[in-house]
Amino acid sequence: MRRQLFFTFLVLFISLYGKAQRTDRTLQKQLDTLIKDFHGDVGLYVYDLKKNKCVSIHADTLFPTASIVKIPILFGIMDKIEKGELDYHQRLTYTDSLFYSEGDDILSDFKNGATIELSKVMMLSLTISDNCASLWLQGLAGGGTRINQILDSLGFVQTRVNSRTPGREMGRANYGWGQTTPKEIALIMRRIVRAEIFSKTASDKMLRLLSRQYWDEEALSQVPAGVFTADKSGALDENRNELLFVNGRHPYILSIFTKNNADKSWKSDNEAWVLTRKVSALLYKYYNP
Repeated sequence: MRRQLFFTFLVLFISLYGKAQRTDRTLQKQLDTLIKDFHGDVGLYVYDLKKNKCVSIHADTLFPTASIVKIPILFGIMDKIEKGELDYHQRLTYTDSLFYSEGDDILSDFKNGATIELSKVMMLSLTISDNCASLWLQGLAGGGTRINQILDSLGFVQTRVNSRTPGREMGRANYGWGQTTPKEIALIMRRIVRAEIFSKTASDKMLRLLSRQYWDEEALSQVPAGVFTADKSGALDENRNELLFVNGRHPYILSIFTKNNADKSWKSDNEAWVLTRKVSALLYKYYNP
């Protein structure tokens, strides 16, 4: 009996060990060199979906999500849709109470009483990062508390919605609307890609939504247009972040976050955006020699 238990344990150990992620040390050295002179804090996680290898650089450090918080909000909405509590094509009525701020948000220009499909509100949130749309979705999903419960149930303990969420006031003060780590948000993307959270149909829908990006001039710009990508970026004065899934002949996920940036400019030569483009270019060439 003991011998049988021993061999059962041995087989299980070998199986789990074989699936364990290994560090791609060649790529790690190249990325270390690329980011070493950055004037701020960089966290980076790369996951090679083909060879189950990764690179992790300060990947367990907490960063403000900025607009990448809209992926956890998407989780909350898809959970409602999967349960039949919301319908992807149902019409919603906009009211003045939903107004967020004047500026580039399209939804904030709607008139009181105007209607719009839920699917289009989701598109606005993810494609152009419309904050008014995103806050509306956060409420429809059950609020930040419900979204955080979903994340927690999935084993994601670092990724949280802070804004308009009771008990998350300290998190909001430190990180703004949301917080995550480069590794955890990359693993969230991996589970979307593998349809491990929602149905295959819902997971594919999430990837299609994330494939329609207006903000495509940083990491996305370094991937050929003919290659499928799913992406979400986020930016604040001192933070520039991007999460990218590239489904080429050698699929991979990149998560790059920066904070305490010395360069707070909003021009294309911003140091963090330049770094993001360099990292993305390096990865695509590395995986597609």
